[in-house]
Amino acid sequence: MLTKRQLIEYCLTFPFAYEDYPFDEDSAAAQAWAVLRHRSNRKAFAFIFERGGYVNINLKCDPMYADLLRGIYPGVIPAYHMNKVHWNTVRMDGAIPDEEIFTWIGQSYGLIKPKSRKIKNTA
Repeated sequence: MLTKRQLIEYCLTFPFAYEDYPFDEDSAAAQAWAVLRHRSNRKAFAFIFERGGYVNINLKCDPMYADLLRGIYPGVIPAYHMNKVHWNTVRMDGAIPDEEIFTWIGQSYGLIKPKSRKIKNTA
């Protein structure tokens, strides 16, 4: 079962990823929600928080794949406080293999990272 810190550390292995705590510093949620973003466009690819006695992670996902995962894993549900078509919440209850979760984090990162521009050859 992955901890909040382990999830954050894994997310930080992606190029240009950084950890953010964007919520009101005076609120109880300020340090409760860790947001992992891409440095160049500031888009988030993971929201890590505790809820219902579990660590959870919200991950961006292709809509059809998101729905498929929800049907396979009881610990994958429409995202808490996010667009429920494009985001899933994954509960860290030990039922989903860590490698599967790491794969989903990579997919979420891939969906938000800046697209590389193709350079046209004018010759």
